[in-house]
This record gives sequence, C-alpha cells and structure tokens, in this order.
Amino acid sequence: MEFSDGRNAFVGPNARGKTNLLEAVYFAGVGKSFRTPRDKELIKHDKTKAFISVTADKESGAERVKIVIDRAVNKRVSVNDVPISRMSELMGVCPVVLFCPDGLKIIKEAPADRRRFMDISLCQVSKAYFASLSRYDKILTSRNRLLKSGGANDNTLAPWDELLASEGAKIVKSRRGYIKKLQDPTAEFHAFLSGGSESPELEYEGAEGDSVECIKGELLAAMKRDRDNDLRLKYTHTGPHKDDIKIKVNGVDIRTYGSQGQQRTIALALKLAEMRILTDVLGTSPVLLLDDVFSELDGGRRKKLLSALDGFQTIITSTDDDEFGEFGVNVIRM
Repeated sequence: MEFSDGRNAFVGPNARGKTNLLEAVYFAGVGKSFRTPRDKELIKHDKTKAFISVTADKESGAERVKIVIDRAVNKRVSVNDVPISRMSELMGVCPVVLFCPDGLKIIKEAPADRRRFMDISLCQVSKAYFASLSRYDKILTSRNRLLKSGGANDNTLAPWDELLASEGAKIVKSRRGYIKKLQDPTAEFHAFLSGGSESPELEYEGAEGDSVECIKGELLAAMKRDRDNDLRLKYTHTGPHKDDIKIKVNGVDIRTYGSQGQQRTIALALKLAEMRILTDVLGTSPVLLLDDVFSELDGGRRKKLLSALDGFQTIITSTDDDEFGEFGVNVIRM
C-alpha cells in the first residue's frame, strides 16, 4: 500500500482492519505495539508468524524496515535487509507520533503514561537516551531484587545507588530539556485549537539541577532520605521512574481539574508539538497516526485539527468521511 505525502484517511465500519494498519506502521517506528506489550498477541490465531514491512522514503533515500514476530522465538528486525541486534538501531528510521482514544491517558491517567510519552519521543531522536533508559531499567530491576532478597543494607545498596543516580541524572536532564522545548509549540497549537482562550504551562516534576552532576547529587540525596522506606517496602521510591509532567491551563492543574474537552485539546496540542520537535531534530517529519480521533471531537475542532495537519504526512482512521472533503484528504474506503 502506498500513501500520499499529505493527509490519508482510511474510512469504514469497525472490524475492517483500520487500526491494524496503523499498528503496523507504529510497530515499524518504535519496535512495539501501542495496544499490548506482548508481541505474540499480534499474530493471527491460526498462524505461527506475523510479518511487517514498511518503507520510509527520505531525502537521503529509502529505508526499509522488516519485522517478523514468531510464536517460537523472539521478534526479528532488519533495516535495509541488515538484521539489527539492538532496538536502538531502529529508532528514528521511520519516526512516528500516535494519537488514539487512549491518548487522553497522557493527561488524566497515571504518571507512567506521561513518562512513556516523553520516553518514546526522546528514544526516536537520541540513541544515547535509549541506551541510558535501557541501562537504568536494568539497574533498577537489580536494586529492587536486592531489596526484596532481604540482604539490602547501606553497604550493599551503595554501588547500585551510584549506578542508578548516574544513569537517572542523564534521563532527567534530557526530559527537562524536552519539556522546555515542548512548551512554546504546545502553547501555539493549543491556542489554535482552543481559539486562544486558554494558556497551558508544562513543568517537569523530578530531581532539580542544571547539570548531570547536580541532578545526580540530588538523586543520591533523595535515595538516602528514602532508604528506610525502600528497606521496609522493598522497592525503590526515588528516581526518574517516579517522575511526572505537571500540566496547567490558566494556572489550574488540568490533570485533576480539567474538563474532558480541555484534556482532549491539550493532549492534541502536545502531540502536534511533538511532531514539530521531532521534525526539527530529525530533519524529516514523522508520520502522524490518528486512530479514531475525530469521533471524539466536535465539528469545529475537527476542522482545526485537519488544518493543523497541513505539511505533515498523516494516516487517519475513521468511520465517517464527512469532514474530509474540503481539506484534500486522500480517502481510502475499507
């Protein structure tokens, strides 16, 4: 299947495979599904394998991602027919940004959803960030295992604290920088979508500091303060795995007090801002994937969103094509 380089919409009743299509493109971009963490659930019930092939056309030339998901072995990924051993090698080859009905989780659900939002974006633009995040997760798992074992004390935890703070500081610094970059384009897109009546503010909630060393010191001090809690409850209370993004609109914490409409608008603005940043950093526009988003918006916001998509390659799924006519959308009926 070939797409136009502008707005594409797959329109049809439910259960026709529209989300399947978006999921394949997303998987080629970040190496996993947005619906399930278990790859094998993507294989058709009566089959042993699933296969994805996506070609990304860039100014530097075409790059082809192939993925085989097998019930018997781990998934196999290749770029331009060369097998890759680390998922970091896939990041940025076919960059994607997703917004789906679950996209409101960025705003109203647990901090883990906001951390995932930052991590997926940063991993696509920085292999170093991907590596730090992978190392941090492994160190955190080892530290928590030690806490659960009953053999944890100041001496045995000290080396893990040092390692965790070192990698954690790199993650926090990158996330803080990303949130600062996200502020202006988020405000711009939010003003466009809402008519300029509200002003959003983004703030990273985590260890303070302008340098990696300063943040590391803050993390080590926080781990020392939380030592008794860690030993009692047998898990690590401090670090970027607990951080969050504070999101305010007109000074009000939208995570808790925002209406459904306000939360949806700021979530869309964040995704459009993410598109802008990834385009600036990568030098090429990501593919924007909008899964059944238009059914959640009123007519005015649908038209504004379609207008804001000008210049981005977008793949949209919808059960209705009434809004697409005046925007030159390439409509494919399923």
